[in-house]
Amino acid sequence: MTRPAARPVVPDVDLTPDAIEAGSLVGRPVLVLGLARTGLALARFLHDRGADVTVYDRKHASELTSAIEALEGRSVRLALGPEVDVAGLASGASLICFSPSANPAFPTADETLRAALAPHLARDADGAVDLAPCVSEPDLFLRLCRVPTVGVTGTKGKTTTSSLAAALLGADPVHPVTLGGNIGSPLVEWALELDPDARVVLELSELQLPALSRGTTVAAYTNVTSDHLDRHGSLPAYRAVKRRLAELVDPDGALVLNLDDPVVASYGALGTAPSVLYRLERPTPGGLGVVDGWIVAAGTERLPLAGGGRAVTGPAGRIMPVNELAIPGRHNVSNALAAIAVALLFGVAPDAIRRAAAGFRGVEHRLETVAVVDGVRFVNDSQGTQPDAVAAALRSFERPIVLIAGGRDKGVDLTALGPVVAERAAAAVLIGESGPTLASLFRAAGLRRVERAATLDEAVATADAVAREALAAHEGRPGALATVLLSPAAASFDMFVDYAARGAAFRAAVAALAARRTGGGSRP
Repeated sequence: MTRPAARPVVPDVDLTPDAIEAGSLVGRPVLVLGLARTGLALARFLHDRGADVTVYDRKHASELTSAIEALEGRSVRLALGPEVDVAGLASGASLICFSPSANPAFPTADETLRAALAPHLARDADGAVDLAPCVSEPDLFLRLCRVPTVGVTGTKGKTTTSSLAAALLGADPVHPVTLGGNIGSPLVEWALELDPDARVVLELSELQLPALSRGTTVAAYTNVTSDHLDRHGSLPAYRAVKRRLAELVDPDGALVLNLDDPVVASYGALGTAPSVLYRLERPTPGGLGVVDGWIVAAGTERLPLAGGGRAVTGPAGRIMPVNELAIPGRHNVSNALAAIAVALLFGVAPDAIRRAAAGFRGVEHRLETVAVVDGVRFVNDSQGTQPDAVAAALRSFERPIVLIAGGRDKGVDLTALGPVVAERAAAAVLIGESGPTLASLFRAAGLRRVERAATLDEAVATADAVAREALAAHEGRPGALATVLLSPAAASFDMFVDYAARGAAFRAAVAALAARRTGGGSRP
């Protein structure tokens, strides 16, 4: 009986920085999944290091004109369109690299892609040495990065915390800071070019965490509640994904954990690295908290790479008064505690932390004040896609508040949001696919006024009119403002390409409304 010939072993590509600089990618066939921002960065990096790169995307070339132009003439093979044989492409590759959004392990990924690449994802567990391994962009970056890294994750607050942590670390002029990951630009293209004294802050979402094989020097958590169940199937599965960063953290680094969140607080028991705990009250030993209106540290220790020993603070551990923070809301005090803990771990001086934190004005699409038009403040919280985030946003401003919400349902239980909306909002203006569901939820909770709008422009105009009616009842309060708050409690994909496009459309609608007004004005 003739045995079938054994399939050839696919030699592993050495993905250490020294090996890649020595040419380990030269001539190796590499398949990149996706030609969006991250896929572009991968394709350019791998090509420039000598790999023979093929990029697969389900879209046709006519839909990817700008992305193809961004390849800047590189000799990259394009395999575009849903009819492409992905399995055939994968069988000829030595390495498969993917953007987290194109992760074939997710049930939301294209079925053909999942079927073709499932054996490659299980390669190591199954010992299938004839198949190319799969590596995500953030994992490749961490394999190549030679400088200390800070990974920030959580259900909500991670973008603000990442951005603030980068701003605080940047207050030390000796160590340049790069911010990336789920925010800003993919960093793989610069992994081998970073200044040896640099620090890197990575926002890491549930998209990026499952494919990591390497951890960060410091892992900072904001909270872990419930989100993206469409991708992960259940709350325990989502929590398992979030826990991944804590499991992989550098043992010589640190975990920065929110003691006010029971899920996050439990990660301290993993014993993977020393923990710095923070909470919105008096700190525990070694941690951070709030005492008499001041953010204080209770003997926080610096990282060994920063010299070790107790971090320098002001008298009684003081860092700064809470009321100097420019970002609104109690939840942002918690985010600031996490970022300040990161800065102390790296030895940033307390006066530098205070100046940088007081000067931090937040980030786009997270409680971003767009304008104040004749007494109505317009706030862009387009990233408010999860009920806890919307509730926190509603609690960040004085009444009256008119909420604009709605979009594509994310499969998250919104029941607890109804009472908060009824308590804090004067009205809600609802858009998108989930508008009818939210209308029923909010009315059942006791909200008296609910309006519908077909477009975001219409929603802004309606919310403005309702806010002015509500403001009239507060004329006796000097300097009173009404707030129109875009915090959708839903994804954007029914009406916009992403949350940023939704936020940009909100800003444009507000600008158009301000321009139509006569005898009034707007200010940022």
